[in-house]
Amino acid sequence: MDARLTVTPAHLRALANRAEALTAEVRALCDSTSIGSPEHDALAAARHAADWLARGAEDLLRSAQDLTAVQPQPCGMPWGVCPEHGNTLSSRAGVSTCRVCRRDWAYDRLGQPCREPVTWKVIDRSGVETRMCDGHVLGARAAAAGSTFIRLDQATAIRHGEGSPTV
Repeated sequence: MDARLTVTPAHLRALANRAEALTAEVRALCDSTSIGSPEHDALAAARHAADWLARGAEDLLRSAQDLTAVQPQPCGMPWGVCPEHGNTLSSRAGVSTCRVCRRDWAYDRLGQPCREPVTWKVIDRSGVETRMCDGHVLGARAAAAGSTFIRLDQATAIRHGEGSPTV
């Protein structure tokens, strides 16, 4: 059985904070000796280690930022939907069911913020941008006439003139 931990940006930031605290502690210890004393010279390797710890803290923070950029963000619309059919859920006794595909979720999906990954950027006529999942975009297409719909994995190609937004 593979017991891997899920790495999150928060975990990396916590490790960076610990590395920063350890860096400060080592530097304070090294700085507590008088320059020219035998102890001061003997702690040169410890001062060097503190520099490496500081660099490690910076690298951990950079990794947390990089990980944040590649992890899918949840839709976050205030209600859940069927990821394939959109606003087709009904909920009863804490169980949600899609009325089209009959898929069940063992919780009130309709009554909780959407957890599906963001896949679309929708820009309405007034320029307001909303990011949403595939299921929510189905309803938005019907309700938001005149809006621009951009699939996020196409956004880079569109910026470079290789595609056009879906309207």
